[in-house]
Amino acid sequence: MDDNRIIKTEYSDEMQKSFIDYAMSVIIARALPDVRDGLKPVQRRTLYDMYELGIRYDRPYRKSARIVGDTMGKYHPHGDSSIYESLVVMTQDFKKGMPLIDGHGNFGNIEGDGAAAMRYTEARLQKVTQEAFLADLDKDVVDFVPNFDETEKEPSVLPVKIPNFLVNGSEGIAVGMTTSTPPHNLSEVIDAVKAFMSNEELTTRELMRYIKGPDFPTGGIVTNKDELLKIYETGTGKIKVRGKVEFEKLKNGRTNVVITEIPYPMIGMNIAKFLQDVAALSETKKTQDIVDISNQSSKEGIRIVIELRKDADPENFVNLLYKKTRLEDTFGVNMLAICNGRPETMGLREILRANVEFQFQVATRKYTNLLAKETEKREVQEGLIKACNVIDLIIEILRGSKDRTMAKTCLTEGKTDGIKFKSKESRIMAAQLMFTERQANAILDMRLYKLIGLEIEALINEHEETLANIYRYEDILERRDSMAQVIINELDQFKKEYGRKRRTAIENAEEAVYKEKEIEETQVVFLMDRFGYAKTVDLSVYERNREAADTENRFVFPCKNTGRICLFTDTGQLHTIKVMDLPYGKFRDKGVPIDNVSNFNSEKESIIYITSQTELNLRQVVFVTAQSMMKLVDGGEFDVSKRTVAATKLSEEDRVVSVMSVLEQRNIVLQTREGFFLRFSLEEIPEKKKGAVGVRGMKLGQKDAVEHVYYTLNGVETSIEYKGKKVLLNNLKAAKRDTRGTKIRV
Repeated sequence: MDDNRIIKTEYSDEMQKSFIDYAMSVIIARALPDVRDGLKPVQRRTLYDMYELGIRYDRPYRKSARIVGDTMGKYHPHGDSSIYESLVVMTQDFKKGMPLIDGHGNFGNIEGDGAAAMRYTEARLQKVTQEAFLADLDKDVVDFVPNFDETEKEPSVLPVKIPNFLVNGSEGIAVGMTTSTPPHNLSEVIDAVKAFMSNEELTTRELMRYIKGPDFPTGGIVTNKDELLKIYETGTGKIKVRGKVEFEKLKNGRTNVVITEIPYPMIGMNIAKFLQDVAALSETKKTQDIVDISNQSSKEGIRIVIELRKDADPENFVNLLYKKTRLEDTFGVNMLAICNGRPETMGLREILRANVEFQFQVATRKYTNLLAKETEKREVQEGLIKACNVIDLIIEILRGSKDRTMAKTCLTEGKTDGIKFKSKESRIMAAQLMFTERQANAILDMRLYKLIGLEIEALINEHEETLANIYRYEDILERRDSMAQVIINELDQFKKEYGRKRRTAIENAEEAVYKEKEIEETQVVFLMDRFGYAKTVDLSVYERNREAADTENRFVFPCKNTGRICLFTDTGQLHTIKVMDLPYGKFRDKGVPIDNVSNFNSEKESIIYITSQTELNLRQVVFVTAQSMMKLVDGGEFDVSKRTVAATKLSEEDRVVSVMSVLEQRNIVLQTREGFFLRFSLEEIPEKKKGAVGVRGMKLGQKDAVEHVYYTLNGVETSIEYKGKKVLLNNLKAAKRDTRGTKIRV
């Protein structure tokens, strides 16, 4: 390799330069819109390509694949998917305040279904795009720059006549910055532009008399009206948007909550997420008012119906939706755009000022070019009129000349050398001719039918019209007021043809407050069978089925329906469950797996003990582990709201074998795997915090472990069966804690 091609540089410097170049390319040439036309490069190039291909609003649709391919080949070499996605968004009336492309076929919907492949869909320009975005491109009103391979020319900006950056909004992610501008109402924006042109000293507050706030295509309600002034002054902030809700009374006494408009951020897959969230409110017992949910949305509009119970409070339920679902959402505003070649976050005044300046620049170039054309036309017309007055002399010059050059020289300079004239007077008159070169060419190109009287009269009328146009164009260029009036007249025309009523309501709404129904506190009985299915039943139901309930279930105890259940596992965890989360009903109902209503995982841990939190608060709790570590813990330490906490501290490879509330028990009996039994008084167990390991309860052999724990009352005989032999626990020798115990021989 030639050494001259090797560039020696600091690695960090090269990386920094390369990253900055990449970042600026993304910021300027891809992700951010230009404040003048409100378009990103891919959007601008797609619209310009359609204009070049002649895919106008009054012509047949063309395949999207044709448009995408042509745009990618000529102007935007960044992949067909980005171009097609841009084209699709510009057709969607639920994303854009004013769609720029007329789509034919499946271009997706508000519920998040994507568009069909580009080979199936067709498109053409909207009428407004053609008239307001592309109309004056042939008048040299904007600069054209070379495309990526310098084989074509493309406009650096489109001569857009309306503030598209505000009307359609914009979203994009660049490097280290994002843009997020909400769409606005076309009529309001035009009124604001007109007011700003009349008085550029207007404050943001005064401009907001015209632009009330964002106007989302999905409608909805903006609820923080008072915060909009600061957002439009700084260009950043958060807009709170709610969906629109109506109530429908049914004949059966029930009420339907009908959502007819959704917040703008909910469009797409978030509608399905909203439906899931509403269903989850019912499943998690946040509300029991829901009877049915259905999405009845169609081409006519959004219609999500939630049927409520007869005794439900619809307004309170809607407040729950606002608080717990995306029916109330936030639109983050960051009005960032390219202004004068650099990214800038702008307030409303800065955006309008940039747009007005651009309108005047475009109008100046437009009418300067029109004036030049009309001036050129006037010169030709004056020459033709003058020629018609001396047409006989001109014919004589043409017939007497040897070639076109000789005749043209005579017309422009009065040179008669070599030309044959009929008389001396004709030569003298010809010598006095002083046509301009442009006039001479027009005379030489003139056809004989132009000498007809009516044609000469039409030429004179056309000349008068040209003079009027020149006077008008000079007035527009010389007086800013005249140019402003021309721009205003065009804006009024766009407002009249394309303006529409506001869709989004702007108001100050109070924060949604959901009042939970006060549940009447009652006594219920918790039942969990040996398969882990749990439920609650009424106390009277339990009393009628006491024997079966006690026989068929592993855990049975009373509790309050407003309380919590505490579930202790062999891994030392405490899982809490709201009693309201458990099914309440008939005795023979199956119940629900305890895994489904708690963080308990039956594959990784086993249930040791279950009781009510109310009962725990009144007692002490005994913990015993396989390695014979034990302690007493005050039950109040387990009065927690978290779904899962550590109930005790375990040594490595240890596990909990027993948890028990202390009621009237006086003695504890530990049984090991190898058949050792140790009975001692509960008073020997010290009280510790739940985070402590505890003390040793029994000396164990090298491979021995505590397997079972029993509790006895003084004076009450308690027996167990051990390897087919009946063992009276009360007859076991009373000993001290931390001794070996007695081995039972079989």
